[in-house]
Amino acid sequence: MMLKVVYVNEKHDMVKDYLLDRFIETGKIRKFKRSDGWVTVGVDLIRGKGGPYNGPERRNPSDLPSVTI
Repeated sequence: MMLKVVYVNEKHDMVKDYLLDRFIETGKIRKFKRSDGWVTVGVDLIRGKGGPYNGPERRNPSDLPSVTI
C-alpha cells in the first residue's frame, strides 16, 4: 500500500507502507496520512511508539511462551 507523506523539506510524496518506519526513524518524514487524517511525527501518537504500560497484566500467562534457562 502507498501512503501520502510530507518530507522535512515540505515536499509531498507517496511511499510504500513498509518504508514508513525507517523514514520516521531517520528523520526524513514530517507528516504522513492515515485513514483518520494527517499525523505529525513527534507530536501525534504513532503505533508502537508509546510509553511503558503501568496497568494490570491482561495477557493470559498460559498464552506466553515458556523459557528454559
